[in-house]
Amino acid sequence: MWQGIIMNESIDTWFNGLDRLESVAISAVVFYFLIILMTRLAGKRTTGQMNNFDWIVTVAVGSLAASGILLKDVSIADAALSIVILFALQWLVTWFVLRSDIVCRLIKARPRLLLDNGRIKQEAMRQERISQAEIYAVLREQGFARLTDANWVILENDGKMTVIPHSDTPLEDAELMSDVARDSEAK
Repeated sequence: MWQGIIMNESIDTWFNGLDRLESVAISAVVFYFLIILMTRLAGKRTTGQMNNFDWIVTVAVGSLAASGILLKDVSIADAALSIVILFALQWLVTWFVLRSDIVCRLIKARPRLLLDNGRIKQEAMRQERISQAEIYAVLREQGFARLTDANWVILENDGKMTVIPHSDTPLEDAELMSDVARDSEAK
């Protein structure tokens, strides 16, 4: 039975010929080295902790590379140029973010305070779509047994949560908390 099904399928489903395999192999090698080169030129940021825009560029680069490798109607040059442009735009945006507070506020999400002095900030959690169970889990991971053992839990702009142990430092005096959105402040 299986033999009949397999035999009736087009041979192109299983094998498009040696020329096509050669094309795929060459494309894969070209894109492998292009992505390594672009990542080195873009710097350590591209392989470090990613924010939303870094993640989007990474997914897009993967999609473009796959298209250039596998799709017959997308040339290596087309996909390579698109990848180079995405890396260049990412570099340019980060350059502007570092030099302009306005661009930084437009591009980057602010960290968000989710727990303040052992009190869960329900509205902030709702707006960020974070559950109480997630707060509990991150506190347990850090070795905390009670909410009051933590001064603050912050949702960072890369999606990770930071836990600051309890101290007598008021929020207003904690200079590293100055960029953290509180209560009803925008994301």
